[in-house]
Amino acid sequence: MDSARKKDLIREYKERKRSAGIFAVRCAASGEVWVGPSRNLDKEQNSLWFQLRTGGHMNKALQAAWTSHGESAFAYEVLEEIVDDNPQLIGLLLKERDAKWREQLGAARAAV
Repeated sequence: MDSARKKDLIREYKERKRSAGIFAVRCAASGEVWVGPSRNLDKEQNSLWFQLRTGGHMNKALQAAWTSHGESAFAYEVLEEIVDDNPQLIGLLLKERDAKWREQLGAARAAV
């Protein structure tokens, strides 16, 4: 790969639009659900799974369920994507929608 192509790929990666929204982590074995907001839904599952696999997730209940039931019992689901032209409002929208989804699903927070 020549250096011009490499620079183009790096630029495209940095310029791509991130997808903010609300996600859920579901445990099929226990029926538990955890909900959380993310400014980058595309990378959230990878981050969560890494933390859980290494035993370092800050939500002790989620970590305990993962340790008890194993990775195969868990699923990651995007509940809602949030789009707004004003990036300063994204944080407020994420907070509001997170609370709505946790209430609707009777879920715990994915992060503590």
